[in-house]
Amino acid sequence: MLLAKTLGLFVVTAIAEIIGCYLPYLWLRKDGSPWLLFWAAIALIAFSYLLTLHPDAAGRVYAAYGGVYVTIAIFWLWQVDGIRPTTWDIVGVIVTIIGMAIIVLGGWKSA
Repeated sequence: MLLAKTLGLFVVTAIAEIIGCYLPYLWLRKDGSPWLLFWAAIALIAFSYLLTLHPDAAGRVYAAYGGVYVTIAIFWLWQVDGIRPTTWDIVGVIVTIIGMAIIVLGGWKSA
């Protein structure tokens, strides 16, 4: 149950971070409204807060979170940007998920 809860929290955290970075991109590159910066700040505040909810040491959480972030970012590329992931994108996701699994299953059990 803790693993599922943590994974879900990682996904929500990654979405908040990506939104917080994507909205300024829309403002700067796509002539978006300056209001996007307000919502970006809210998303990044949520991202920072969500990171504090994880149950382990910050460094280990950030390292494991990286695998989920990469996965969500490639999904964002596909669903929001409309760019189909390449084989190398998928391989990169698999490698990062394996790295995350090693950290989570090995590191958290030894703590």
